[in-house]
Amino acid sequence: MAIATLFPDRLIDTKSVFVITFILCVSLALPAFACNKALPAVEISVKGNALFVEIAATPSARTCGLSQRDSLPEDSGMLFVFPTSRNASFWMKDTRIPLSIAFLDDAGRIVGIQKMIPLNIEKRYRSNQPVRYALEVNQGWFNQNGISVGDRIELMLPAMLDIH
Repeated sequence: MAIATLFPDRLIDTKSVFVITFILCVSLALPAFACNKALPAVEISVKGNALFVEIAATPSARTCGLSQRDSLPEDSGMLFVFPTSRNASFWMKDTRIPLSIAFLDDAGRIVGIQKMIPLNIEKRYRSNQPVRYALEVNQGWFNQNGISVGDRIELMLPAMLDIH
């Protein structure tokens, strides 16, 4: 059986249409599935406040971040680790959770904190200087725990962590 396409002088069989449709559906869904990978996690401390964080140390993990999630447990977050200090830029594409982000220097000292708006693809959240880490938590967590610019995060990254 053949069906007419946008080009009436050409016919495509039903099997070809199914294969093309299947490939298109899978390719559109892949970004959502790619963000569901298990990441290494550690407990860190900020001014005596424990925080359980997933570690995003690879380009794909940093790209996915906390996107495609509907919630973030209390006292949890994501620590973005860069191989070297750099000016960092984040956005909230596909991120449905209101977050706060702290930018940290090589020593783990907070150099900036910003509130992030869910699903806003136009706003970029940029560090005002080169940073080695960024920490995303539920919006308001830093304020609720009395954490501000200048405070230092205590962390021990796993020895086998592959940062690139």
